[in-house]
Formats: sequence, C-alpha cells, structure tokens
Amino acid sequence: MQRYFVEPEQMTENNVVITGEDVKHISKVMRLEPGSHIECLNNQGRRTHCRIQSVDKETVEADILEDIKSSPELPVYAAVAQALIKGDNLDLVVQKGTELGARSFLLFAAGRSVVKWDSSKVEKKLQRLRKIAKEAAEQSGRQYIPDVSYYASTRDMIEAASAYEACLYLDEETAKSGEHQAAADIFSSRPPSILALIGPEGGISREEAQALDQNDCRPVSLGPRILRSESASLYFLSALSYHYEILR
Repeated sequence: MQRYFVEPEQMTENNVVITGEDVKHISKVMRLEPGSHIECLNNQGRRTHCRIQSVDKETVEADILEDIKSSPELPVYAAVAQALIKGDNLDLVVQKGTELGARSFLLFAAGRSVVKWDSSKVEKKLQRLRKIAKEAAEQSGRQYIPDVSYYASTRDMIEAASAYEACLYLDEETAKSGEHQAAADIFSSRPPSILALIGPEGGISREEAQALDQNDCRPVSLGPRILRSESASLYFLSALSYHYEILR
C-alpha cells in the first residue's frame, strides 16, 4: 500500500483527510480511486490502514479500518549532526539517513565547511530537505518524518546537542591512532538518545574538537579507513541498526 503522512489534525479517530501535493500523487500518479487501500500516518506515532472514500481536486478522504501496531523505528532516538557539504551529498545524507532510521538531522556550518548558506535562503533549503525526508519516510515505511534543522555555527549546534543522552563525533585523529572501541562502548550502554556529529570534507578542526570534548561529546572512530563525510553519516546509522536490531 502507498503511505501518506498527514498533519495530526487531519486524522480523527475514524477518518483521514489528505490535502496538498499528495492529492495529485494519489489521483494522477497512482490513479487510486474510492475503494483503494492506503496507509496514513500522523507523524506522532499513529499508523493506520485506510480505505479511500472520495477523491476530488483538493482533497482525498479515507476511512480508517484499523491501527497498525508494528513499528519499523530504531529502538534508540538517533540524530545526525551533519556539517554542510558540497553538491548533492546533503540530499543523499537526508534521504538515505531517513531510510536507515535517523529521527533528526541537525545541519550546521562547520569551520571548514566549503559550502555556506545565505541566511535569506535557509528556510527554502530546509523546506526542500524536509520534502526529501518526507518522501524517503513514506518510501521506507517509517513511522516518523525526521526533523531537519539548521545551525549557523558549530557552537550553536553543540548547545543543541546537550539534549541528547549520548554525543559522539567522528574524529580522524582517533581513527589514525588505532582506537576503534569507543563507538561500540557507547552503543553497548544503550542510551535512549544518541547524536553523532560528522564534519565537512576537511574534517573537524582542533578548536571544534576541543569545544566538543568540553561539552561531553566523545571522539570516536568507525574503523581504520577514512570515510567521506556523507559515507560516515550512513555508516554510523548502519552500525547503530546492526547493534540495536540485528544483534538483539
């Protein structure tokens, strides 16, 4: 079944009203009609099996047949603090990171970020990335659309990171030292929430690393190889899924 996220107020106990671009997708792309079955989610944990009752130009109305109890979510709230990176790589991190179970993306302008966002265009860029996250969440069967936020500096992002039970940052110097156990130790402690900070193409500066250390964010390695920034984000989420879901 096709999946569609709606605003919480668009879902009652027994009915769902779908509006916006999803109406066109239902009627023009998928060519669904009254009687067709879909899944609808309210992004607050409720996932439902629905039957379409009516389709018009602006709305699709559906009856809720049952609540779906199974959850595809990671058993830990996983957040990725991703420095701004070049090209379409940020799109890749958000899209594939959503598929891999991330609940939040904290995008930030690191000291070594080549890419800079004009303050007047931040909201437009975030809207685009949030759309990518929504589509990826629907495609991958997620129960939640990840949050996507932006911080104008590493310092601002570090303040936001204090909300997480565990914080780690990928550090090239730690990888070079041959110390690869720290990430596994953090995973094994099973914190309810965990944030991983990944630097830009040039990595985290020593000044940023010092600030992270002072705010209880631990340097870790994901193995002896040096990963590209976008690869590191996805490696972290894959490792987290393996530890929490495959080994359980």
